[in-house]
Amino acid sequence: MRLLADENIDVRIIRILREKGFDVTSVYEIAPGTEDTEVLRLAVAEQRIVLTCDLDFANVLSLPIQQHNGVCLLRTRIPDYRMRVLHLLA
Repeated sequence: MRLLADENIDVRIIRILREKGFDVTSVYEIAPGTEDTEVLRLAVAEQRIVLTCDLDFANVLSLPIQQHNGVCLLRTRIPDYRMRVLHLLA
């Protein structure tokens, strides 16, 4: 699976995904500060699913690109959701 991890995805999650065999490109590593529309455009160009915690990606009006490979929005009420995700992926 090809993923594009938004800047808000913890590096520990990216590392574990890579260790599990996922093809993960990190916005933080390649283009920090990139606007959401550009992140989605990059994901489309590279045929990747966006992995993010940013609710703006859930708003189809703010990101009007019609065709993309998907957005995985990580949201939880657990205070340290990153640790929960790490536990689930381990």
